[in-house]
Amino acid sequence: SGLIITPHPGEMAGLLGLTVETVQADRLGAAMRAVQASRAVVVLKGAGTVVTALKRTTLINLTGNPGMASGGTGDVLTGIIASFIGQGMDPFQAACLGAYLHGMAGDTALKAKGAQSLLATDLLRALPDVLKTLA
Repeated sequence: SGLIITPHPGEMAGLLGLTVETVQADRLGAAMRAVQASRAVVVLKGAGTVVTALKRTTLINLTGNPGMASGGTGDVLTGIIASFIGQGMDPFQAACLGAYLHGMAGDTALKAKGAQSLLATDLLRALPDVLKTLA
């Protein structure tokens, strides 16, 4: 399936009929339940972003920081993933790489701005330098 969902824990709780606390207590289990229900690639955002899909190895992304929990940063993640899919990448691989680079951009922006004032636009500004590290 080419469908990718990128819920934060509150959205995942709503999708699965659970509490946020239940999702957070078993992030891997919640992500797997969402995969079974939707057949989508699931990117459960938050500390230790979980990326999983049917018949794929689950990835736990360790890049990123609490300053990224602000409006618009999830839209940046979606845009990164969509850009890789637009370039022909497999949706699961695009989600894994997107989550990693999104977190790296957040970590780069954190060094420049600090956690309290981090904005989605700061991630966008950091992204070109982060992408250069792939070359």
